[in-house]
Amino acid sequence: MKTPMIAMLGAAAVALAAYTFTRDDPVEATDLPQIEGQPMVAVTRPETLTAEATMGKRAFDATCAACHGNDSAGKLGSGPPLVHKVYEPSHHSDMAFVLAVQNGVRSHHWRFGDMPAQSGLTKADVAAITTYVRELQRTNGIN
Repeated sequence: MKTPMIAMLGAAAVALAAYTFTRDDPVEATDLPQIEGQPMVAVTRPETLTAEATMGKRAFDATCAACHGNDSAGKLGSGPPLVHKVYEPSHHSDMAFVLAVQNGVRSHHWRFGDMPAQSGLTKADVAAITTYVRELQRTNGIN
């Protein structure tokens, strides 16, 4: 009789731990003063970008920077920084960026509201943007 009770308590403890460590509570970036429209984190730029990342920067600046800020530092009141541990490759794969552009994203890490799908970008554009963001992340210690 004790064995089933112990098993149930163990299962409940595992479920609670899984919930606690995997839930998507909103994240707050606090590297910089919290002023509407200002960058949310400090971003160090790499000394040089690869050719693909340079093309990605152009596409990012034209399409993504309005919400995600210059150098993907986020923009308080508009969109989150992509140079942030939340978007490290082990948590958000490159495919997550592709799907976000194609389908939009339900708000889950931040309190900016849902991201709409983005039109006018080719698969090559999205791949180049992802390369740019990943190079910024690596320069800032996010691998």
